[in-house]
Amino acid sequence: MMKKKLILSFLALTFLGCSSDDDNENQIQCEFDTLISAEQFKNAPSDQLLISDLKIENNCLKISFSSGGCDGSSWELKLIDAGEVQESDPPQRNLRLSLKNEELCLAIVNRELSFDISNLQLEGNRVQLNFANSDQRILYEY
Repeated sequence: MMKKKLILSFLALTFLGCSSDDDNENQIQCEFDTLISAEQFKNAPSDQLLISDLKIENNCLKISFSSGGCDGSSWELKLIDAGEVQESDPPQRNLRLSLKNEELCLAIVNRELSFDISNLQLEGNRVQLNFANSDQRILYEY
């Protein structure tokens, strides 16, 4: 009888101690951080690109874009916030996707990258993100 209780206790502790892999799968990992810098917003490289789509999943902003090049493997990209907030309803922030592209091929390369935008949150529960180098904008609700 004591042996059965010990085995049942061990099995119960084993099952309770296991964590679900689903919890880890539901967490989205962003590829890059978002910079907040008026100086970099103004002076970072600004090679030509075309933003085609914006999506927000949790605190990750996914940006689909294209530019000329070979394969995009040498591109240097940054998402930069201007460091200013426009007081409106909802408040607005200005961003720029900075691209340094030294590839000399004539192909059009499409990419999608994700950026952690949690540092752009303000009081309240939403902020509009405007892109200076595009007519794209998106409402970030948190």
